[in-house]
Amino acid sequence: MPALNQRYYSLDVFRGATVALMILVNNPGSWSHIYSPLEHAEWHGLTPTDLVFPFFLFAVGNAMAFVMPRFEAAGDAAFWRKVLRRTLLIYGIGLFLNWWPFVRWQHDKLVPNGWTWLNAEGRIVGVRLLGVLQRIAICYLFGSIIVYYLKVRGSFLVAMILLLLYWGLCVAGNPADPYSMMGWFGTDIDKAILHDPHMYHGETFNGKPVAFDPEGLMSTIPAIAQVIFGFLVGDYLRKRGQHIQALADSAVKGYEIYHTLTILFVAAVGFLVTGYVWDLSFPVNKRIWTSSYVVLTTGMAIAILAVLVYAIEVRRIRNGVTRFFDVFGKNALFVFALSAFLPRGLRLIRIPNGTDAAGHPAYVSPWNIPYEWGFKNIPGDPRLGSLLFALTVILFMWAICYWLDRKKIYIKV
Repeated sequence: MPALNQRYYSLDVFRGATVALMILVNNPGSWSHIYSPLEHAEWHGLTPTDLVFPFFLFAVGNAMAFVMPRFEAAGDAAFWRKVLRRTLLIYGIGLFLNWWPFVRWQHDKLVPNGWTWLNAEGRIVGVRLLGVLQRIAICYLFGSIIVYYLKVRGSFLVAMILLLLYWGLCVAGNPADPYSMMGWFGTDIDKAILHDPHMYHGETFNGKPVAFDPEGLMSTIPAIAQVIFGFLVGDYLRKRGQHIQALADSAVKGYEIYHTLTILFVAAVGFLVTGYVWDLSFPVNKRIWTSSYVVLTTGMAIAILAVLVYAIEVRRIRNGVTRFFDVFGKNALFVFALSAFLPRGLRLIRIPNGTDAAGHPAYVSPWNIPYEWGFKNIPGDPRLGSLLFALTVILFMWAICYWLDRKKIYIKV
């Protein structure tokens, strides 16, 4: 029985698959034509799409477990320098992408986007301060500080405190209606600190857009616990891998490997049961990132990772599927940022495309040509063409990652 590889190729595959799914759900041909598993739950509940972001935060924690020993060896000054640099860089990239491409089409001319501006409806809007990469940055910062100074046991205790604290804040913030979009306490705090123009306005209430940020400040509190849980699992695998590789007796190796995997599966079941039970009083909800959502998705992530460890590290299953996701995992943050950068930039290029329903000139960007002139015209369910376009984006991004990997170019932040 082979020993677990300390490099853990399975972690790269897990992270790469998560990034691939993030790109898939963020790039449909049309937001009006999406298969239900690729949509978020309307409010409470869970779809496969709702697993993607928490899985990525869990993977951030996994990776942290393998660099933390180097941070500890380098000392406090080096730790703070590296963590703060990476935090600011990730947050800055997220802010850059929210602002990009800095101009917009207004009638037939390009006008600059300042820090705030008037939209077509005459409402003041601005650069969104938070988002996916910003949440990753904040969770990475606080997660790193917690695990660096409090180690394994202290980190687990803090994670549990954060989840319980957030539950208490939700109830205390609005005892009568704590878990609805308009009743959740975090929006008022976001408005006070971020201000309405710099919040997300993609949600609607009674048919009208409202300021509600699914990556808001308060819902980041339990998300930090997700990173900590990812660290704890990664740290466990790292330490058990070292122990297994030091053993000489192959029979003992086999026992140690299966003991390690059994512990992971037991932990996964514990998290899953706790998450489903907690859901009875604190509903699973991605948009307000409830504590039950953290626990439940962490259990799912541990179970999937344990299966990957068994298949890839123990059974040595390495094939085209693992290779496909592996190249995503090696440049995860870069390719995710690129998948947002390219379509937004290319939308500045407008190619005439007939007229719209009102008889006004319509345009298509180079990014959307494959869908508008190709996939959209596939007979039958329009969701099929939308999905095929998203899969094309996946293949395009994979080709870039594959080329980078062949050239041994790994863009780290």
